[in-house]
Amino acid sequence: MHPESLLEAFGTLGLFAIVFAESGLLVGFFLPGDSLLFTAGLLASRGTLNFPLIVVGCAVFAIAGDQVGYVIGRRAGPAIFRRPESRFFHKKNVDRARAYFEKNGPRTIILARFIPVVRTFAPVVAGVGQMDYRKFVTYNVVGGILWGSGVTTAGYVLGESIPDIDKWLLPIIGVIVTISLIPILLELLKMRRDGKADAVVVAEQGEGS
Repeated sequence: MHPESLLEAFGTLGLFAIVFAESGLLVGFFLPGDSLLFTAGLLASRGTLNFPLIVVGCAVFAIAGDQVGYVIGRRAGPAIFRRPESRFFHKKNVDRARAYFEKNGPRTIILARFIPVVRTFAPVVAGVGQMDYRKFVTYNVVGGILWGSGVTTAGYVLGESIPDIDKWLLPIIGVIVTISLIPILLELLKMRRDGKADAVVVAEQGEGS
């Protein structure tokens, strides 16, 4: 799904629909959010799309998508996680989600915007973990504006500043995708280090006893 082809085929309304689906509907995790927003800004710099409209619209639909994701998690999550026949769908996972979002909720809601796949599931998990609604809304708005308007504006500014940027579009999209994956890799490394640290503590406690 090349971003430029998607935008040429579905236009502004298609852009808004994709942003909405990727932000909060679980089926939208595979959609190309970052590269799509950047390409939309680039096309706006050429006059193909209306820049003020897409800057405002992308932020609004990103925020709305996360709100829907939160509601899905809040209403359906606990009931699903109480299913006894599954190891994953278990109440202890709800408790873990709640504890995590009490501690890291604001940061997670904002940073998740810039991480593919994670931004689709983060609001749902926040709902499952019953993150304070007012706090969620506040940071959802901040994250939605930074991502929806920010990435689009970056594409527009580069399109205005660099002649013939079209021929660099694919490499730029590749860089955007790579940058988007960095937070995931850093988090995985952190989890690995924390896991090793916990193992050392357990071993020391065992020796001490």
